[in-house]
Amino acid sequence: MRPGQNVAAMLWAASERTPWQTAVAERGRSATYEELTARASAFAVGLREAGVERGDRVVVQVERGIDAVAAYFGVIAAGGLAVMVNDVLRPRQVEYMADQCGARVLLTSPEVLSRAHRPLRTAAVLLQTSSIGESRPFDPVGIAPEDAAQITYTSGSTGMPKGVVASHGNVWSVIETVADYLGLEESDRITGLLPVSGVYGANQMLCAVLRGATLLVPTSPMMNDVAEELRAGGATVLAAVPPLWMQLLQAPSFTQAPIESLRILQNAGGHLAPVAVQQLRAILPKARLFLQYGMTEVFRSTFLPPDEVDRRPGCMGLPMPGAEVMVVRENGTLCEAGEVGELVHSGPTVNLGYWNDPQRTAEVYRPHPTRGAADRAVFSGDMVRRDEEGYLHFVGRKDRMIKTLGYRVGPDEILDIMYASGQIREGVVTAKEDDDRGQRVVAFVVLTADGTLQALQRFCRAELPRYMQPSEIVPLASIPKLPNGKHDLKALLEPVPVPAA
Repeated sequence: MRPGQNVAAMLWAASERTPWQTAVAERGRSATYEELTARASAFAVGLREAGVERGDRVVVQVERGIDAVAAYFGVIAAGGLAVMVNDVLRPRQVEYMADQCGARVLLTSPEVLSRAHRPLRTAAVLLQTSSIGESRPFDPVGIAPEDAAQITYTSGSTGMPKGVVASHGNVWSVIETVADYLGLEESDRITGLLPVSGVYGANQMLCAVLRGATLLVPTSPMMNDVAEELRAGGATVLAAVPPLWMQLLQAPSFTQAPIESLRILQNAGGHLAPVAVQQLRAILPKARLFLQYGMTEVFRSTFLPPDEVDRRPGCMGLPMPGAEVMVVRENGTLCEAGEVGELVHSGPTVNLGYWNDPQRTAEVYRPHPTRGAADRAVFSGDMVRRDEEGYLHFVGRKDRMIKTLGYRVGPDEILDIMYASGQIREGVVTAKEDDDRGQRVVAFVVLTADGTLQALQRFCRAELPRYMQPSEIVPLASIPKLPNGKHDLKALLEPVPVPAA
């Protein structure tokens, strides 16, 4: 039961229930729920004294860990909109977000500022975590469920990032639903591997707080070290995006010495190749693996029940409780089973839209396909099909579908075959314009230690029809990634990457 509409009340309620429980553990230090709430209260008081009023935007750029969690809840408790920013972003990117949302305050740390190559230039008041005083009693301000709680900037893989606005009701709805279907408990130790600047990472933080569980924050960028941190911390829940899973599956500390405490594994943020699913199931057969699909505009749409993973390793699953997920033709009518169409999501997690961008909002947040303007739905841009049993299957991004030699091709279908070759440990499939083909399939790959380009090409020729075969395979030492861990397609295509030696 919700202790109040303000999302920050989630933390205050956990502190009342179990003040002694460890809330966040990171870098050899930790904070109990009582201590975390006190720190969040200190942030709320400090922000109020800096002039933050209800509805003001506060950009937060601090390192992952205790202060990031406390700052998020402190901003929201004060009635502000939390705009969490990855601590690896450069001043130009942070300035764009602060200016685009009209931030009243930019809250950062001396450590983040010391890494910047120049001072920040923004109209927002600069407030450092080191200047926040001792905690004083503070109760989260009263709020309505439709009031905005946070702005999440999309990764910006194409064009400038968009600020997606979520209400307090949106956040409560998705976190309660996800925590329920995952079966999270107070005794869980949930890994905060992903930055809280994205909805997937923020969901781990919020689910932990909702249940009064512990959030474990790994600090090393090396996956072998991360695996050891998870083992030492007794991690029970691990969430990652596909590129991070592929890196973990190359880490001996993860593959050769299974972390037996893990009971829940989660994938979201992209399609996880069936070969990777099979590897995870073999390494951790007792863990429940949830394959999930979501997008920033609605948080989460579907999940595949763990009992179905072995039978349907490449499936998106079923709509999450409370969500209506439709497959829609270009003319707005609903698709039949087996027919490819656009995934359209309706329900309580549909966010408010894009900050200060009515044109983009109108393009994505549209009238419900069957109920009209009385209800809003998010048109995802993802092409899917629903099978006879109601399970959804991802085909590809509408703007990433490859049109070659008269065929429409989904990049992930090609990549799944390439992973099955055993020759690559990471890859991306995309397209380049071609006068003869329309588009040509291009793959960027990181070969395994004993993998060869020639063996990979032979496998593709044998396993893929001609129109799906990559006309160009570029081996790389590594694939560039965005701060959220996903592949950076823009960096791959311009400038052209330098092949591995």
